[in-house]
Order: sequence, then C-alpha cells, then structure tokens
Amino acid sequence: MIAIMNQDDLKKQVAQAAKEEVLKRMPKGQYLGIGTGSTANWFIDLLAPHRDHFAGVVSSSLASTERLIKLGFYVVDASQLPESIQTQSHPLPMYVDGADEINPQGHMIKGGGGALTREKIVAAQSKMFVCIADESKLVDVLGAFPLPVEVIPMASSRIMAQFAAMGGQAQVRMKDGAPLVTDNGQHIIDVKGLKINDPMTFETQVSQWPGVVTVGVFAHQKAQVCLLGTTDGVKTLKF
Repeated sequence: MIAIMNQDDLKKQVAQAAKEEVLKRMPKGQYLGIGTGSTANWFIDLLAPHRDHFAGVVSSSLASTERLIKLGFYVVDASQLPESIQTQSHPLPMYVDGADEINPQGHMIKGGGGALTREKIVAAQSKMFVCIADESKLVDVLGAFPLPVEVIPMASSRIMAQFAAMGGQAQVRMKDGAPLVTDNGQHIIDVKGLKINDPMTFETQVSQWPGVVTVGVFAHQKAQVCLLGTTDGVKTLKF
C-alpha cells in the first residue's frame, strides 16, 4: 500500500533536503540566513543538531529568532555581523526560506507570515537564496496568492486605491479585530486579483509608491535554487 503524503510530509521532506544541501555547501564556521514560516520551522528543527556547524545564524523574524534561540542556535542581527564580512556585498553564503508562490524563473511572492521586509533584507545579504516549498507553490504566473505589502499605516488608504486602479482588491490584514502590527511596527495590505506577468517591473514600480515599506514580490532578490517537495520526491529547480 502506497502512503499518501500530506502537505506537512512534503514540507518535512523538502526541509530535510535543504538541511543536507546547506551542510554540503557551507564550510564550518560561516553564517547562515534562515527564514520564516511553517516550512522554515521544519528546517530549523531538523538543522538544530548541527547548530555548531555555523558561526551563527541571521533570522528574518522575531518568531524564527525565538525558535532558534530555544533550540540553542547563536542568532546574530543582520546589522551586527562581524566586520570582516559585514562589508562584503553578500556576507551570508546562503539564505533558506519558503515562499507563498514561486514561478519558473525563481520569482516569488512572500509575506504570508508577515515577515516580508526582514526576509527581503536577509535575502539581499545572501549570495544564494534557496527556496524550500511544496509543489502547490509552483505557479506559471504570480498573483493567485494575495500579495502582501507592508505599509506605513497613514498611507494605507492611498496605496489600496492605487492597487484598485490596477484591478486589485486590497484590504488591511487584521488580527484579533485590529490591524496586524508587523515586527517593524507597520501594517500589511493583502491584494487579491492581480496577475503579475512582469515581476521585476512590478516590484520596482510598487516599491516607489510613498508609504510602501516592502512589496512581497521577490524578483530582484529571487531564488537561485528551489527545492520542491513533490509526491515523487524532492525536485531541484535552478534559475
């Protein structure tokens, strides 16, 4: 009898593959970037027995930092890496994180967990972005997943109107009856109804709107590799 794999099985499978990839590619004593979300949590848990392999880790959210510290990792703020590597364009050899959507070019939508700004900061400091995802996240065109956009609260109404002019339906993300507040003290707008055919241009355009902190399209900081969990095993996609 063949066991049917559920989404958690696929996430654990791909997290295991990512752990092996990181330990194979990274010499001992370097700093690793680690993301946020359910698949990243599997990766953190599986990597914990090997935490001494790394000089430290840079986390993309308070939630991941708390989990990492609890498991004994040495967590360093992205701005507090050693001076010997801080001045490098990519002080982190690798960044491992999930995605809400990823297309065949390695462009992603991220931010479903609300950590998109810090995720993009860590991704920008990393030489290689390794996306870990299950096969449901692979899409031809980005946009079916509501696009997260972190915004300064006073700009919310104007930004939602700008998305409406593009054909999107935007709303402020709520939690417990009030706008969700990010780790950076800002709000998130989620936008439905978009088809993002040119992610690079879209990211550049929206990033320039006054009040936008970060748009959840990761095209300038795209993945170089995606480890994709499928019912036929983990597939490696290179971009």
